[in-house]
Amino acid sequence: MPEMTLDMRVNGRKVTRRADPGQRLLDFLRDELNLTGTKEGCGAGECGTCSVFVDGKLVKSCLMPAAKAQGADIQTVEGLARPGELDVLQKAFHKTGASQCGYCIPGMVMAATSLLREAPEASLDEIKERMGGNICRCTGYTKIIEAVALARDVVTGRASPAVLEPEGVGESYIGHNVRRLDAPSKVTGRLKYAGDMVMPGMLHMAVLRSPHAHAEIVSIDTSEAEAVEGVACVITSADVPGKDGFGVFVHDQPVMARGKVRHVGEAVAAVAAEDVATARRALAKIRVEYRELPGLFDPEDALRPGAPVIHDYAPDNVVKHIPIRKGDVDKGFAEADLILEDEFSTQQVEHAYLEPEAGLAYVDADDVVTVISPSQNITHHRHMLSEIIARPINKVRFIMSPVGGGFGGKEDMIYQGMLALAAMKTDRPVRLVFTREESIIASAKRHPSRVKYRMGLTKDGRITAIRFEMLSDGGAYGMSSEGVMRKAAILSCGPYEIENLQVDTTAVYTNNTPSGAFRTFGGMQAQFATESMMDIAAERLGLDPFEIRRRNMMRAGSLTHTQQRLTSASIDRVLEAAEQASRWEPGAPTMRGPMRGDLGGPGTRAPCTLGARFETPKDSKERVA
Repeated sequence: MPEMTLDMRVNGRKVTRRADPGQRLLDFLRDELNLTGTKEGCGAGECGTCSVFVDGKLVKSCLMPAAKAQGADIQTVEGLARPGELDVLQKAFHKTGASQCGYCIPGMVMAATSLLREAPEASLDEIKERMGGNICRCTGYTKIIEAVALARDVVTGRASPAVLEPEGVGESYIGHNVRRLDAPSKVTGRLKYAGDMVMPGMLHMAVLRSPHAHAEIVSIDTSEAEAVEGVACVITSADVPGKDGFGVFVHDQPVMARGKVRHVGEAVAAVAAEDVATARRALAKIRVEYRELPGLFDPEDALRPGAPVIHDYAPDNVVKHIPIRKGDVDKGFAEADLILEDEFSTQQVEHAYLEPEAGLAYVDADDVVTVISPSQNITHHRHMLSEIIARPINKVRFIMSPVGGGFGGKEDMIYQGMLALAAMKTDRPVRLVFTREESIIASAKRHPSRVKYRMGLTKDGRITAIRFEMLSDGGAYGMSSEGVMRKAAILSCGPYEIENLQVDTTAVYTNNTPSGAFRTFGGMQAQFATESMMDIAAERLGLDPFEIRRRNMMRAGSLTHTQQRLTSASIDRVLEAAEQASRWEPGAPTMRGPMRGDLGGPGTRAPCTLGARFETPKDSKERVA
């Protein structure tokens, strides 16, 4: 379709630009006007990061064609206050510490502005309701709601504008509201994330990804793609000049699939072109011939004899096994009055950071290959990239851009190598911004895990022995699996002093999306199982759940699972604080309702005491000595 001329007012100024009729208003504002405070988080109108005012009405600009803004009055976050100043809401967000990564904050400020314009006397419940169309992955919303309420009070005269001014710190920062130095740039939308950055002559990258979970790459033909007008280069694993392998613990992952693909969504080739649309058109012209291989999708299947081998170096498909032994578990179980056995599982979890993966690479005037990205591990990435591109370390530079949410998910170097190769091949800057779909299909997830748990206890609730076996799905590449298994093993049995334990945590390769770092780093999966067992034990023994934990908790002088002697321990204070904050009613719990999500019927557990008869789910076992 031919371009059209758009006339509109943006932040009080008349704007006339040529535009593609199919272009989104979001892209028009960002690409044509460089108003990058308007972010793209989901591209589907769900997250609110792209919110702008069109003729005074709040809209999601990712859903609005630019052509519909013809003649409109547009206001973005950059237009809420004069340069160098903050409006009341922006000051309130700064005051309360409402911005963390900051990626959602421009959209939050726009939504809050709309709220106070339409309902300046809004109640707290109404504020929560009307802010519901905006997603934040960092804050938990409390400080955001607090900021909106504070701004409301200032606007309506309930509070003096002076409450928004910085507090004096005096001789100590302790006990004072110390403001984030980067908050003004976040609340005004001025902070540039990797996907906001531009350079003269910049190319745009798109990535061809595997439709197969496990397949041999027979051939790749890029000739048609390279002939597309506007394409600067096409890269594959054949363009890697050095050691093609990276990872946090084991360098098993190629920059792009080499020889075979190991999961759906793995990068196979990439195109750098004058614009994103051209790069994506060229992807369709790359011809890849695959020969499908048997896949592994269940970690237990990965350990079976004769299972397909994902990586030649690991014929048993084991990424890492961490064993911990302390005392004599057989003796401990023999001393138990009660033995509980159960199994627990956790699922794969997406980080869902609002800023999708993005980066910009270029070769500077001194031939230093430079990569700008929200990497959570830039020093390690720099050393790995040096080997991949076969250049000395002083010719490789990583710059950490602001991170729009990471939670461990941006610890892995899954795209920076492609950017560097394309920049080297074209001698031009190259930028890549993942779509939300790409982010979900290609980025690492939290490890799905299965735990088989056996716990022995005395009648008074003391743990005599634990046998803990965790099997985790590491996915197609090792990434952070080794570290996650170590942390899971160390934290497996919780903050409890146990004389006899046997712990085994194992991560295996499968053809699922790779698993990597995620907040708690293996601790969540392990603690879910241990704390569930503690609650079950409290029910069986007729003990208060807090009391059974106190009887087993570590104290100063305790010996940890890994044989360290503690000089201090704080779990007693933590339990006391939790008990008070939850308004806990002391006493032994009764077993109410079904176990493991059963809606009554077989497997429902009735209240019982030690030695009583009761029904258990078929996959749960219990012995009373």
